[in-house]
Amino acid sequence: MHLIQIFLPARSDNKEPFAKENYVRIRQTLTEKFGGLTAYTRAPAEGLWKDEENTTHKDEIVIFELMADELNEAWWRNYKENLERTFSQDKIIIRVQNLRIL
Repeated sequence: MHLIQIFLPARSDNKEPFAKENYVRIRQTLTEKFGGLTAYTRAPAEGLWKDEENTTHKDEIVIFELMADELNEAWWRNYKENLERTFSQDKIIIRVQNLRIL
């Protein structure tokens, strides 16, 4: 079993919020494909990162997570590229962890 977490920006580079429809479409796609998900969208999390000049940047992010029995890496790579285009991002982080349910 795998826990898959997708970290998405809440706002564009010019600080405009992304359209709610983007998140609704993601929710629908992942729920249909994997049978459910958890979306942390009410209070955006704060992401901090440093660029090559060591300048710290702050992002507001939302997190979608789901559990999957199998990990189709080709499907996830393609989905990640689609998300990067949708949100005009150089990189969207998708984190995968092995999971054991008690």
